[in-house]
Amino acid sequence: MHSKKTVLAAAFAAVAALTLSACGSGQDSADNSVAEVSSGTGSKPATVLDQPFTKPDLVLTDTHGKKYDLREKTKGKPTLIYFGYTNCPDVCPLTMSNIALAKRALPKTDQEKLQVVFVTTDPERDTPASLGSWLKAQDPDFTGLTGDFPTIQAGARQIGIGISAPKKEKDGTVVSMHGAQVIAFSPKTDKGYVLYGEDTTAEDYTEDLPKLVRGETP
Repeated sequence: MHSKKTVLAAAFAAVAALTLSACGSGQDSADNSVAEVSSGTGSKPATVLDQPFTKPDLVLTDTHGKKYDLREKTKGKPTLIYFGYTNCPDVCPLTMSNIALAKRALPKTDQEKLQVVFVTTDPERDTPASLGSWLKAQDPDFTGLTGDFPTIQAGARQIGIGISAPKKEKDGTVVSMHGAQVIAFSPKTDKGYVLYGEDTTAEDYTEDLPKLVRGETP
């Protein structure tokens, strides 16, 4: 059983919005700031928020090119939300892979309930088609969303996740700076009440997902 800690969501949001992670850059991720605003001891994957986040008011485009209203589509469903991009060489694919592995360990009925939403932070390159192809390799039921960057950035900020516009490096590579947190939303309240950092393993998600599906605290 993992030990837990609670954080003040407002304080976390203020820090997370300023601390970003570049996939593959070796920089610290946003979740490393949690210790500065939290209480409790020990290392743990799940951060239970003292003040849960309201689900982002986001209307974007899914991988089929159709409008997707995040609140409407995921209302009353256990939902994991992650902001990242498909050209990320490490953190993003590992995070999605870990969640996919854990999801497959759930009973079939719980797998059907769980919503996993990946919102791109690099919409210029992550078209609906390319995003759909990338996610299909992880789990064909994962939802991928893209749209204009300001809308995506504003949605991320609503749950304390900072992202910045993709930037071309001197070597020609394009890097998208983004917070590396996964936020879990309860099917009972539609509030984001649990946060996971980039170090969360497939085993951690496997242990916690059954509780998250029921809207319980892991």
